[in-house]
Amino acid sequence: MLGVTTLAGALPAAETGAPPPVVLLKLEGAVSPATADYVVRGLRKAADRNAVLVVLQMDTPGGLDTSMRWIIKEILASPVPVAAYVGPSGARAASAGTFILYASHVAAMAPATNLGAATPVPIGIAPEGDSGKKRKPETKAGKKSSKETDDDEPDSKGAMTRKQVNDAAAYIRSLAQLRGRNAEWGEQAVREAVSLPAEEARKRKVVDIIAADVSDLLKQLHGRKLTVQGVERTLQTQGAPVTALEPDWRNRLLAVITDPSIALILMMIGIYGLIFEFSNPGYVLPGVAGAICLMLALYALQLLPVNYAGLGLILLGLAFIVAEAFLPSFGSLGIGGVVALVFGSVILFDPDIADGYTLPLSFVVTLSAASSAVVFFTVWFALKARRRPVVSGHAEIIGASGTALSDFEREGWAQVRGETWRVVSTAPVIGGQKLRVTGIDGLTLRVEPQDGR
Repeated sequence: MLGVTTLAGALPAAETGAPPPVVLLKLEGAVSPATADYVVRGLRKAADRNAVLVVLQMDTPGGLDTSMRWIIKEILASPVPVAAYVGPSGARAASAGTFILYASHVAAMAPATNLGAATPVPIGIAPEGDSGKKRKPETKAGKKSSKETDDDEPDSKGAMTRKQVNDAAAYIRSLAQLRGRNAEWGEQAVREAVSLPAEEARKRKVVDIIAADVSDLLKQLHGRKLTVQGVERTLQTQGAPVTALEPDWRNRLLAVITDPSIALILMMIGIYGLIFEFSNPGYVLPGVAGAICLMLALYALQLLPVNYAGLGLILLGLAFIVAEAFLPSFGSLGIGGVVALVFGSVILFDPDIADGYTLPLSFVVTLSAASSAVVFFTVWFALKARRRPVVSGHAEIIGASGTALSDFEREGWAQVRGETWRVVSTAPVIGGQKLRVTGIDGLTLRVEPQDGR
């Protein structure tokens, strides 16, 4: 593939027929497994089509580190040069977007855009230099007591923070050195979470070009020399056709199910569907739909930055809500389930792990309201059923009225509740006489005449 692409890039347009295209990819929203799959497959398609350039138009708040590194690896291995373009005006390339821009062969921005704020902040860990403890002042001699020295020693969380920040700083510095960009500012963006507007980014040699749109970008890139996998190449973008690759059904499906709200809804539908099927065997459809939804939810959750304590609370809350329908707790289990569900939803996704991943407060409120409604109606139906008179069993048949089918002295047959029963009477009975049930022994009823004879 590399040979074919190099050959197509070296031949003039007249010898190759139509000029090689420029492939346009749009990375919008959080950098997720879905967007990474879309970009990676787009880069490979561009190589298959012998494209002269790939324009990666970005507007992202950041995203998952694993997805970002997947995209960067593909950019570094691509035989087609990649121009990362932060646009249109008003867009940004924060966090993971900054790394992707640094890795690209050309870095460009539209006016009124910004990039930076690339500090990794994992869940539950204080920012760099802050382990959650207050600093104590030094003594007059400039020395610290042994207790103060112990308190100022970095804890495991602070060490992990520095480890991740140092790793990210080294990564962006290596990308800057590879592309000849401002390595000092890149490291500063990681360590201090600073940002830059477009004009200042060009002055500091963070980006190469300021372009109003993609057409303007291609005009400015025409004739520009780039080194792609060790081979110097001159871009011929003047008049090149622009082919925009849109996400296919697979990318759209990944984007939908990896949305935190959708993933949680799929998990709840899956669990409720399976429980309904197990409680009412034979319906089939709830079980099938529940299994499919649950598998999709589990696939999405393993791709997302999930807090397993939050996931455990959600599962515990669902278990309590379901148990409310079978155990006579009169709301205790249900209320506890709703509380666990709400707290689990709040902490299930932490935006500090990956920008753009969190459950909206309105969704959490709606989810808690729906769960509360389920608990309320479960308790209401239970109380209503408790007050309803008995309609079956021994308690219902004792005291019921019946009619003797024939004359008998002590044992005979009678019609009770529309059924024929063997009865034992305390007094002689004549056919058609009204009887009252006083007891039951297995399949035999004890009766007495209603008139007392």
